[in-house]
Amino acid sequence: MTEKHDDSFNDDLFVTEFPKKGLGIVDYLQGRVHFALLDQMKLMSTSGLSPEKIRETIIANVNEIIENFDPQKESKSS
Repeated sequence: MTEKHDDSFNDDLFVTEFPKKGLGIVDYLQGRVHFALLDQMKLMSTSGLSPEKIRETIIANVNEIIENFDPQKESKSS
């Protein structure tokens, strides 16, 4: 799912590319998650959200992902 915006330059300010070289798959995936969270927090902060609201939102999103994770369903859709 990709969103197209007229101001893609502004989107690039909040998307950090994570390097692949020299990393195993687990380290690579953990790094991508780390940078994605930092990018999201930077955008949310720039948008005027308080640190507490940022924390609440991200924790709620992560909890929802974890609670909805079904290994059986995920392996069938891969």
